[in-house]
Amino acid sequence: MHEASMNPLFQPDSLAPAQFEETMHRAVPLEPEKRLMLAVLEDAVICFQENLFARDKKKRQLFLETEQWIFEERSNRLFAFDNLCQAVDLNPRYIRRGLRHWQESRLKKQTNVSSNPPSAAKQARRALMIRAENGKFKEQQKIY
Repeated sequence: MHEASMNPLFQPDSLAPAQFEETMHRAVPLEPEKRLMLAVLEDAVICFQENLFARDKKKRQLFLETEQWIFEERSNRLFAFDNLCQAVDLNPRYIRRGLRHWQESRLKKQTNVSSNPPSAAKQARRALMIRAENGKFKEQQKIY
């Protein structure tokens, strides 16, 4: 009776060794591959955002290449943006829209900042701060 109760626990595996090996080879490497794909996508987004206003020639080139890679549609390259996104279950069009929206908002802010020259009050405050840093403000303060 004791043997009968333990028998179901020790049934022979219905999976052949070749099937097990095939399953393990397919499942295990996928996770590191997906992590690598996500890291590539993350790096692309960071390069895009950090170098939007880059003035340095190398950083500007990095931005342009990243922008081209992200926004190139229907590429047949293995590591195209669309292919990586789909491999990790992300919608490439959604990400592109989000990045364009982010880019447009930053460009508007940059345009607003550069088109609005500082007021006379701001310029006076800056001059006072510069004088204070140089020690001239303390001398002028004593006069008043």
